Amino acid sequence: MRPLTEDETKAVFQKLSEYIGRSIEKMINHPTERHCFRLHSDRVYYMSESAMKAAGFIARENLLTCGTCLGKFSKTGKFRLHVTALEYLSRYAKYKVWVKPSAEMSYLYGNNVLKSGMSRITESVPQYAGVVVYSMNDIPLGFGVAAQSTEACKDLEAGGNVVLHQADIGEYLRVEDEMF
Repeated sequence: MRPLTEDETKAVFQKLSEYIGRSIEKMINHPTERHCFRLHSDRVYYMSESAMKAAGFIARENLLTCGTCLGKFSKTGKFRLHVTALEYLSRYAKYKVWVKPSAEMSYLYGNNVLKSGMSRITESVPQYAGVVVYSMNDIPLGFGVAAQSTEACKDLEAGGNVVLHQADIGEYLRVEDEMF
């Protein structure tokens, strides 16, 4: 487990800022203890500094994971968020979309959020901004990219895409091999 390089840090922060904006500072300077990002087997982990120090005593080949896996770097060097980052994205999200109960299962099976399934959306969401998808009970279901701005959603037909799916909590059941 090693610290991120400058390019890796830039890629991770750029991806996180699409969803949480400047709240990355709040993630690092957590109220209870400072947290950090570490790379292990092309995966980026978010953990407290005390957990990181404790993991330092374990041999690299014996360490499976430490902290929360936020995502992984692809072979081309791009950073991709995993659904395991949802807890932190939902806590600090700038833009949110709530789906109707009838559209929850469709989203959890990996489909996009349609206008007919959207219940609410935060104001002034720009097109292609990162959004967190919630149920009507404020349970985070996943995250994606806004296909339309808030203003364009008002004029959209019922079958139009509002959120393009990226990850959802249904992936815990569908894609168990690549999760950790």
